[in-house]
Amino acid sequence: MKPILFFITFVAALGGFLFGFDTAVISGTDPFVVPYFKLNDAEWGWTVSSALLGTIIGAIVAGFPARALGRKNSLFITGILYFISSLGCALAPTWNILVLSRFIGGIGVGLASVLSPMFIAEMSPARIRGRLVGVAQLNIVIGILVAYFSNEALSKLDDNWRYMFGAMMIPSFLFVALLFFVPESPRWLVSKGRDAEALKTLETIYKDPEEPKVIIQDIKETLSESESQASFWTLFDKKYRFITMLAFFFGTLNQFTGINVFIYYAPRILEKTGMPTKEALGLTFLAIGVTNLVATIGAMMAIDKFGRKTLMWIGSFGLFFSLSGMSIIFASGSFDKIAILIALVAFIASFAMSQGAVMWVFLAEVFPNQLRNHGQSVGSFTHWFWNFVIAGSFPVVVSAAGEPAVFGFFAFMMLLQILFVWKLMPETKGKSLEALEKDLVRMH
Repeated sequence: MKPILFFITFVAALGGFLFGFDTAVISGTDPFVVPYFKLNDAEWGWTVSSALLGTIIGAIVAGFPARALGRKNSLFITGILYFISSLGCALAPTWNILVLSRFIGGIGVGLASVLSPMFIAEMSPARIRGRLVGVAQLNIVIGILVAYFSNEALSKLDDNWRYMFGAMMIPSFLFVALLFFVPESPRWLVSKGRDAEALKTLETIYKDPEEPKVIIQDIKETLSESESQASFWTLFDKKYRFITMLAFFFGTLNQFTGINVFIYYAPRILEKTGMPTKEALGLTFLAIGVTNLVATIGAMMAIDKFGRKTLMWIGSFGLFFSLSGMSIIFASGSFDKIAILIALVAFIASFAMSQGAVMWVFLAEVFPNQLRNHGQSVGSFTHWFWNFVIAGSFPVVVSAAGEPAVFGFFAFMMLLQILFVWKLMPETKGKSLEALEKDLVRMH
């Protein structure tokens, strides 16, 4: 491969970085925004989940601009939305403006969750596709880590929460600027009859001059069903129903790990154990941010060697045991810091090496070329819909039912995930996107 492929991957993955930063920045603002606007639990839940409502919308509509405007131009829109959101949150004079700005940023997150992995997958050779798409997930994790670090560093300033939100303007601007230097997806170009441009793009990526011609031919064969026929509703035809069901289950189970409860509310959860705010913020940075990064790097190195399904097996069992441990710790009322740290680190590591590393790669692989834009939207929409429901209701539900019941419920859901991996999930490693399409459609 030529170096340009890694530059393209880096730029597209910046959308993932902004996705992660926007997702995590809210957790550090909790101790400061709540008293500033005098918010109750329900209002704070809405402040968090307003972005997720935007994300749901961004995810479900992402397929339309991706198809009409192209992957690259759609990513431009994403970067602009991130910048507007960051500026609006930083300057928000009222709670309503803050919520609206969060909503706008959420649309950007929804778009990025579909477009970044799609764009990278459509550029990548099969043998390293898992690792390259995994760079988008790695950047999500780095974005989360940087947000935690930024929150802690800025917490000492006056109006600290405004600076926490405003910090995202810098990477947003960089993302938009760098997009000018990357080409459009060759698979999208072929779908629009722009074969010569697609061939030129592939020739900048592959060293073998014959390989791009073979890829163009494979793409044209799998696009024999015209774009006009491949509408959103084609996903539910008998031919493609199994693939759509896989995306739905993956997106659902991803959120029923409880991952974003910890991403959004970790300081609040840790404060329930008696930790002061500063210590809770520090432990959040260490136990979630650093662990997530290290485990994601490990998963990226393993995903193309051992496969997607193997990582899901290992991680699912780890999630079950760590969530069960958290439920027991909170039920006992004995908040030993070492036990809490072990359970939290085990949970984050298990998620990062399974759902965290695999889901976005898997969704970018399993759908046919002519349906990838809409198919990834369905998977991403499902993910963000449940995120919205869980994150928005968590402060109220945990007050009513308690942490042991909530974490015990998530542990039970991981038993269902183990069943899903065993009975339904296919292995996708090492196959071209066009070969995967033929296999999955033929099988189901």
